[in-house]
Amino acid sequence: MAEDSTEELPSVEELMQRIAENYESLPRQLKSVATYIEQHRSSVMVDRTSDIALSCGVHPSAVVRFAQRFGFSGFSDLQAVFRQAYTTQGGSSQSYQQRIRKLIDEKPGRLSGGTVAREFVAACRDGLDELEGSLDDAQFDAAVKMLQQADNIYVIGVRRSFPVASYIVYALQHTPKRVHLVSGFGGMYREQIRSVKKGDVVIAISFAPYGKETQYCLRVAHHHQAKTLVITDSQLSPLARYASTQLYVKEGSAFAFRSLTSTICLCQALFIALAYKLELNVEESTDTGGYDD
Repeated sequence: MAEDSTEELPSVEELMQRIAENYESLPRQLKSVATYIEQHRSSVMVDRTSDIALSCGVHPSAVVRFAQRFGFSGFSDLQAVFRQAYTTQGGSSQSYQQRIRKLIDEKPGRLSGGTVAREFVAACRDGLDELEGSLDDAQFDAAVKMLQQADNIYVIGVRRSFPVASYIVYALQHTPKRVHLVSGFGGMYREQIRSVKKGDVVIAISFAPYGKETQYCLRVAHHHQAKTLVITDSQLSPLARYASTQLYVKEGSAFAFRSLTSTICLCQALFIALAYKLELNVEESTDTGGYDD
């Protein structure tokens, strides 16, 4: 697939979907390259093969083999997919990391608190823009329907994901649904998730490097035939294999700190959409005299 070929290039999302579908069958070295590409979408179009190989701990030939594995003649042809996306978007959604690095390089002295705050706000804004542009409506609607039909809803999120898990439990408790926070207090993750069953839904929120406790709870849910909604940052996440429905969030970051703004926004949207659906059902039941169709 030459770069100047008349053959239409796939979109970034189409390429990443193909990579995700084949990820488990890739050799270890190629898995490392796949993970790098997923986590560095904004820079992979300009990264040198040798630099990617060094970051992945593989020989540069492995990077070329990875591209060939997915139908490209070489790695530069794979990069063309990302360059095409960058050109289409006008580069606006991918420039933040470069801007913050430029700020640090150009202003090596101490920054004021206000400057730090504004840069972090800008990062959050970029993350929200990316969430809006990449939101999968079909997956989101499937998640809402799944929650609507759930007997019980269990929510798990550890460390930096814990505040988000706590929030969505708080929000969902304003619906008639039975909602449980798998907090792990006292180390009791196993005890808190053990009663999950078919007909329940487990919401798992986790980002790289992916909490082992969250992965355990998903395995239990899968074993007991419960449905699972995974909110994560990558199609290559180890949580993806257990997901009934997946929603992806890439947070903005500044000064090596990732925000939670986009994840909170997504969870608020889930709650509002679910509450809307449940209220519609109440109205329809009232209109028909309290009986289902």
